[in-house]
Amino acid sequence: MAELKQEEGEEKKSPKKLIIIIVAVVLLLAMSGGAAYFFMAGDSANGEKVEHGDEDESGVPVEKLYFEMTKPIVIDFPKGSSAKHGRITVSMLVEGAETIDVLKKNEPMIRNNLLMLISAQESSMLNTREGKDMLRKLMLDEVTAVLVKMAGKSKVNEIFFTSFVMQ
Repeated sequence: MAELKQEEGEEKKSPKKLIIIIVAVVLLLAMSGGAAYFFMAGDSANGEKVEHGDEDESGVPVEKLYFEMTKPIVIDFPKGSSAKHGRITVSMLVEGAETIDVLKKNEPMIRNNLLMLISAQESSMLNTREGKDMLRKLMLDEVTAVLVKMAGKSKVNEIFFTSFVMQ
């Protein structure tokens, strides 16, 4: 009888130890996974997204950053269009922080030119993917032209729509 009680006591302790070991292993794996993500994915500063890409003339890697225009571009389409209003939010992939400074300095001219460009488009064309891709290319050309005019060079690589609403 004493042996039976002793065996039952050992069985009760064993599952507790097993549960504690399993929990410790799971926590260890979760912490190591979080640490790996932190070190592998953490390459941005001050909320700006950073990509490393090509090299400049001196062989130094060029830092690629995303610049988001401060306000959405709001458009009123002409009467008879399939949509009356549009609201577009734009981000740009640029090379270096200097380009962001130039974009901020010239944002009023860029906004004006983009407003004129977008409002001249047919809203029915902007409902298609091809129309949106064409608009992105036209917008990139317009931003490039402004930066070349104002700063002598443009290092804007791509334009992205982060929001595109038409009513």
